[in-house]
Amino acid sequence: MTPKPDIFFLPAAGGEQRLCLFHAPAGAPRSKVLYLHPFAEEMNKSRRMAALACRALAQAGHAVLQIDLRGCGDSSADFGDASWADWQADVRLGLAELDRRVAEAPLWLWSLRAGCLLAAADWGRPVNHLFWQPTASGKPALQQFLRLRLAAEMAGGASKGLMEQLKTDLAAGRAVEIAGYRLSAALAAGLDAARLAPGGAPGRVEWLELSTREDASFTPVSEQAVKTWQDAGWAVRPQIVPGPAFWATTEIELAPTLIERTVEALA
Repeated sequence: MTPKPDIFFLPAAGGEQRLCLFHAPAGAPRSKVLYLHPFAEEMNKSRRMAALACRALAQAGHAVLQIDLRGCGDSSADFGDASWADWQADVRLGLAELDRRVAEAPLWLWSLRAGCLLAAADWGRPVNHLFWQPTASGKPALQQFLRLRLAAEMAGGASKGLMEQLKTDLAAGRAVEIAGYRLSAALAAGLDAARLAPGGAPGRVEWLELSTREDASFTPVSEQAVKTWQDAGWAVRPQIVPGPAFWATTEIELAPTLIERTVEALA
């Protein structure tokens, strides 16, 4: 039987803390995995799926660490205080904690949506990637987030010129309010500049995307991104998995086949 996760606060810079959950396997770990959650409300919609996948991976023999990034979940600070650099520092913090708990085992960075943009960097060590529905570029992700404010204002007939005003405010270093989140200029700039580009020594990439269509295929953007990683020497295995876009559904939904394929991918 897989032990219950160890829930704890990890000390961070400036006297802050990051909420973490460590899922230990029953025996010696087959690998160690750091999970990087998606952006804003997508994180909350994905909590259940992430928890079930962590449990399944631990049962399959993998050690998994979840970390709430700065300003997210129950970690220190407000969302509006966080920057992309803060989140990169949190990844390093999580990696160090994972190393402390698991000495020798292959390392995987498992990420979802915009979390994949954060994961795709040179961490100065061998890393394998498990991408769930990766976002190829931060610019459209930021645009999509800003449109949430636009949609809300349209209902009241006050959306004219709003997108330009939001961009002007961010460019001037001012935070903006989007769907209950205060978005800082520093975080917006970091997301806008982020690309799903390979970094560091090549390893493995398990690339899993979801679709409810039986005849689904990868978009040209995904195909080009996969090719970019392959051309850089990474062993990429792309798959389309049946299931809903659980990070964006109105009600909490699950994609059990995605969890099954994830466990198989890391086997």
